[in-house]
Amino acid sequence: MKKKITAKYVIGFDGEDHIIIRDGEVVYENDTILFVGHDYAGEVDEVIDAGNAVVSPGFIDLNALGDIDHDVVHLEAAAGRNKNLLWSEDYYRKGYHEVMTPEEEAFKSLFAYSQLILNGVTTAMPITSVFYKRWAETYEELAAAADHAGRLGLRMYMGPSYQSGMRVVKANGEIEVLWNEAEGQAGLERAVQFVKDFDGAHNGLIRGMLAPERIETQTPDNLINTKRYSDELGCPIRLHAAQGSYEYNEMYRRHNKSPVQFLHSIGFLGKKTAIPHAHFIPGYSEATIGEGDDLALLQETGTTVIHCPLVIGRHGSALESFARYKRNGINIAIGTDTFPPDFIQNIRTASMFSRLQEGDVADSSYADIYRAATLGGARFLGRDDLGRLAPGAKADIIAIDLDGFHMGTIDDPIRSLIMSGSGRDVKLSIIAGRTVMKDRALPGVDLEEVKAKGQRYFDKMRLGYVERDYQQLGAEELFTPSFRIVKKG
Repeated sequence: MKKKITAKYVIGFDGEDHIIIRDGEVVYENDTILFVGHDYAGEVDEVIDAGNAVVSPGFIDLNALGDIDHDVVHLEAAAGRNKNLLWSEDYYRKGYHEVMTPEEEAFKSLFAYSQLILNGVTTAMPITSVFYKRWAETYEELAAAADHAGRLGLRMYMGPSYQSGMRVVKANGEIEVLWNEAEGQAGLERAVQFVKDFDGAHNGLIRGMLAPERIETQTPDNLINTKRYSDELGCPIRLHAAQGSYEYNEMYRRHNKSPVQFLHSIGFLGKKTAIPHAHFIPGYSEATIGEGDDLALLQETGTTVIHCPLVIGRHGSALESFARYKRNGINIAIGTDTFPPDFIQNIRTASMFSRLQEGDVADSSYADIYRAATLGGARFLGRDDLGRLAPGAKADIIAIDLDGFHMGTIDDPIRSLIMSGSGRDVKLSIIAGRTVMKDRALPGVDLEEVKAKGQRYFDKMRLGYVERDYQQLGAEELFTPSFRIVKKG
């Protein structure tokens, strides 16, 4: 069937950049766009009038919400209290274990992926917290996640995480990485098997990737083998690195190199490698040691930086700056990496922080960040059929409503929706030609039931932190409310 979407504004693509088409049309058949512009001459089977809306390519989230917890527990933990949310050495020595049942772990991705679709994400590379896991993600929970994504219609790049070490807090409050190299090796083997089993599943919606956990919990051998498997399988890698002071200083202690320089020295960087955050580099305002040009290494190797502005901003840090990385020729993509997975909020935040650093809007505009959220992600994935509305591209299309009174008057559609809108203004999502969300409803998904089940999951998961706390503070002191709670009776 040929379908046509009409809207006040369509964000088309002219082969080089996005363009704004007033009173535009998008025609697609099956999973492919046929036409973008005005006055399509052919016959269509259905017309969808999005009205006063922006019809846009869907957002590409390369550090996407994959669970229910992500950063909710850690959001306002004071600097000294963050240690209490890590594993204690005592918990590690006594024997780490799963807190949630396999059925609960299979459910969490349904909650997360529904949120992604509601926020206009059409392609995602998910991440889940391992703080409450036995060690890292399992093959089984990723298999369940792939099934949820396939049923929901979400385009995914995925694979179970793995690590060879775990950060723990000793009784005296010092943080140390304790090693179990057999866990890391087995985890990599599971991840490779997952890629072999699931790459291309659900009519090509599911693709494989390798997702080693944060750099300080990896051995050099496991990283080298990860890169080798990436080359053999032709799949991307995502590794969190250069994201904080402990990791940065620890990598210098081990290798006398910054995290980025270390990865370059073992041949890990490259066009198939993406680094979430990558803001803690020599010369960064919080870095007290180190020298060298990490940005040049990222640019020369074609490595992608996944900028997650909202989550690092919540914790008092920022990229220095988006504009600087862009001017250095680095491919930048966007990840949400927290709840809510609201791209509009993330674009607004990224632009604000970059302007604050630069003192200028140049290379820090909403349009600059919007390109990263669409074309930048597609570039990393090697997909010139994603991140744009153009003939031959995949029919991954969203419509963002401009009718709400909160939108105010419309100046430029991109500026207006980023300035005043949110992910809740996405009213239509089409992925590979399939309508996966319309009018804030997902076919076949009872969102109220999912929300209630998600709350029960969160409440149980949060209690696991109490067991792992090195000071054993108890739930009331560990999870302090914003204000004193007064209970009835």
